Amino acid sequence: MSKNISIALAKDKMMRVSPLKLSLVANSIVNKTANSAINQLKFSNKRISKSVLKVLNAAIANAENNKQLDIDKLYVKEAFVGKSLRMKRWRPRAKGRAGSIIKPFSNITIIVEERNQKNKEDK
Repeated sequence: MSKNISIALAKDKMMRVSPLKLSLVANSIVNKTANSAINQLKFSNKRISKSVLKVLNAAIANAENNKQLDIDKLYVKEAFVGKSLRMKRWRPRAKGRAGSIIKPFSNITIIVEERNQKNKEDK
């Protein structure tokens, strides 16, 4: 497996949202150019889209500063979500019982890649 130098990534390991809700937002930006993915997240009605936008901007900054990639040619290659910890809370219910409340956290990883003419022809 050869290392691909034209990719950059960013992660956030503690996002306070369920993985299902986060994956809806993450899957909406895959295979889009960096500029259109930013616009998609800026105008999204989902609460978590602001946090995903921060991770995307971090991935773009990593590509520019650490890998010296051209920002205008970047696109979101992958965005995947995983489970993190679950906070467990209790709520009092009738007859002395307790109802459980699960507050899930999620991980997100966004990978951006520089799209060359060769990559564009493959798609």
